[in-house]
This record gives sequence, C-alpha cells and structure tokens, in this order.
Amino acid sequence: MTHEDMQKLGKNGVEMALTTFGAWTKAAQAIAVEVVDYSKKSAESSAATWEKLMGAKNLEKAMEVQADYFKSSYEEFVAEATKLGELYVDLAKEAYKPFEGAITKASSMK
Repeated sequence: MTHEDMQKLGKNGVEMALTTFGAWTKAAQAIAVEVVDYSKKSAESSAATWEKLMGAKNLEKAMEVQADYFKSSYEEFVAEATKLGELYVDLAKEAYKPFEGAITKASSMK
C-alpha cells in the first residue's frame, strides 16, 4: 500500500466517522424532541383527566373518566413506542450507510 493509499484510507475513515456522527446527532435530536413532545402531551392529558375526575358528580362518572384515561394513555403509549422504534431503525440505517459504502469499496479493491 502506497503513502497515497494510506492518506485516502485515513481521509475516508474521517469522512465516514463525521457522516456517522452527523446521522447520530440528527437522529438523537429527533428522538429527544419526540420524547419531550410525548411527555408534554402526557402531562397535559393527566391534568385534564384530573380536572374531569374532580368534576365527576358520582362514582360511575369518575370510573368512566378513569377508564377513558387509561385506554387513551395506553393507545398513546403504544403509538409513541412504535414511532420511537421507527426513529431508532432510521438511526441505525443512517449510521450504517457510510460503512456500507466502505465495505463496497473494500470489496472492489481486492
């Protein structure tokens, strides 16, 4: 391997690391925003449910409010978990792309 080949290899490694870091940073920001939004919505939903419970005229109405809250909370959690799972999959795909190109290049050099 020549000196130029070593320089190219080093340059490609740095570019790959920067690209991967950029993908991780972008995905981490998207995940953080999603978690903050979900947390905010969850807190707002809890507060609204608490107000409804305090305004319930009887036990039956209070149980209905609570059941509705549990159902909607569960559905929102499942939707959020699915969305976060997709964000993590996207992160893995984006982080792998630079390595995929490097593997292809390495295979073609043989």
